[in-house]
Amino acid sequence: MGILSTALSEAFSQVLLSLVHNWPYLLASILIAAALRVFVDQKSVPEYLRRNRQFSVVTATAAAVATPLCSCGTTAVVLGMMAGMLPWAPIIAFMVASPLTSPGELFYSAGLFGWPFALTYFGASIVLGLAGGLAGSILESRGWLRGQARFQEAPAAAAVCACEEPQLIPLAALTVPQGAAIPATRLALSAIEAAPNCGCEGPAPSAPAAKTAPTRPTWRSYAREVQTTGGQLLKLFLGFAFLGYFLNALIPTEWIAGLFGENSFGVPLAATLGLPFYLSSEASLPLVRALIDTGMSPGAAMAFLIAGAGTSMGAVAGALTIARWRVIAVVVGTLWLGSIAFGYFFNMLIYFGLV
Repeated sequence: MGILSTALSEAFSQVLLSLVHNWPYLLASILIAAALRVFVDQKSVPEYLRRNRQFSVVTATAAAVATPLCSCGTTAVVLGMMAGMLPWAPIIAFMVASPLTSPGELFYSAGLFGWPFALTYFGASIVLGLAGGLAGSILESRGWLRGQARFQEAPAAAAVCACEEPQLIPLAALTVPQGAAIPATRLALSAIEAAPNCGCEGPAPSAPAAKTAPTRPTWRSYAREVQTTGGQLLKLFLGFAFLGYFLNALIPTEWIAGLFGENSFGVPLAATLGLPFYLSSEASLPLVRALIDTGMSPGAAMAFLIAGAGTSMGAVAGALTIARWRVIAVVVGTLWLGSIAFGYFFNMLIYFGLV
């Protein structure tokens, strides 16, 4: 009982010290994240990417690291990109880079790990997004990603029932003449004959849809978002920082240092464990910070965060609703290999005294 009470006391004091040290960075992270959510129309991201096709991979990567999207938000943007008939390369680039970081998380990680770690992590997000886009471009040119979109949109044509909304139907349900290719990465416009019993008798004139003016952001809505985002981030920070320091007080330091310290297998082990055990950036960052204090190398911490962010259950589940296993394999493989490379890279920077 004495060991447990001591662990609780140490964890509580460490969390208070961490909060005192990191509150300016937490505040900056909250303000930036709330501003991006309120004043930046995230629905316009797919349209922006469609207008900038010439450098689509670079543009998709830049948009991914500049917007604070959750897994559902990333899925929605990817669907919009597919509707714009973009190839797989920019879509994969966005899927790789989007879950990793955002301007708000840059300040959040800088407070916990320092600016060298935060900037390296932010740079890794950009590099891996570009690498994923390059891999997608090569694989798509060789036909390996053909047929990997799960849905294709069948909109109304001139002879199609005008009173029904376009439906998403599985690719397998489409009847395509032999030799014709369905664009694998697109919600293509398919001229599909409507069933005779669709409920319409020829194309009927439709009344003009009433246009609703978009809600303009206000400072009051921004203040509400700051309150909501701040409350969520503070609860996750305090809760998982406490959990991390509590486990540190119970688990021998030699175990953490032996598994994730300065050894040959700590980085790939952390990257592999990041695939199933990563929770979210708000929760995992303070938890990993506590593990570093117990002996985990910063490179192993970076590998865990990079690999886990894009392969969490939410990210993979969202991706599987719109793409098949080959696309997911490219995304996961890029993140896993890239996390190991950047983990070793950051440990080397520390070893040579460059950070």
